[in-house]
Amino acid sequence: MMSRRALVSAAGLSALAAACSPLGALNGLNRLAPGDGGVRLLVEGAAFGADPRQRLDVYAPRGATAPLPVVVFFYGGSWNSGLRDGYGFAARALAARGFVVVVPDYRLVPQVRWPAFVEDGAAAVQWVAAQIAAHGGDPARIAVMGHSAGAHIALLLSLDRRWGVSGQIRAAVGLAGPYDFLPFVAGGVAEAALGNAADPNETQPIHFARGDAPPLLLLHGARDTTVLPRNSTRLANAVTDLGGRAETRLYADIGHIGILLALSKPFRGKAPVLADASNFLLKSLMT
Repeated sequence: MMSRRALVSAAGLSALAAACSPLGALNGLNRLAPGDGGVRLLVEGAAFGADPRQRLDVYAPRGATAPLPVVVFFYGGSWNSGLRDGYGFAARALAARGFVVVVPDYRLVPQVRWPAFVEDGAAAVQWVAAQIAAHGGDPARIAVMGHSAGAHIALLLSLDRRWGVSGQIRAAVGLAGPYDFLPFVAGGVAEAALGNAADPNETQPIHFARGDAPPLLLLHGARDTTVLPRNSTRLANAVTDLGGRAETRLYADIGHIGILLALSKPFRGKAPVLADASNFLLKSLMT
């Protein structure tokens, strides 16, 4: 049973998520939701590039004595919004399950367009490979995870060898990611972020499906109308058809933001997103 205080918090956060912008709701989660204990913010605002947006935070379980597997978490926001400060709840949730978790910022539209945010994602992974051992992480066991536009970045880094980090990524988890969404909607956020690409196919993770990709877990809400679930099923089918390992899970009655909120304590009963992601990552990174 939830305490009266917890019930009030959950009710308030549900109203917040319904009434506010996604980022506002996530900041509310960080302020109001009961958090996962036993986790430390080890590094705040480490630079992986010269731009003020090229900064990252590192979270880890307290008292860890051996190098831990690492998850680099990329938040979403239509490639045009987001701050790592809003995603402490997700980082703490994963860290409490035995990971060192890195949350980078990256440059956004309109400051930049394709492919700058993917380049920033690659630079963040390169920083992790070089520096994470000093913070209790194992550079030989790096996974990436992301939501929405962040899942798009994570899966491109995992599948497209051009970014130089796919060989360092041992597994990837995508939450409600856009992976196969051509043609761009005229005047939409994808066109604003990616429409300058000389070949639009090169913005699509499905274009780089390969049988030797790292293991993929693609999670989606069945009621997502922002990024349709077919993005996950099509990418998974493309990878498995080539002999690779890719799993999909669709959650009933979950939408685009709900799948991310399910990482937080008040909403974990909505869908087993945290358990599914962490179990998959532990299995993939321990073998």
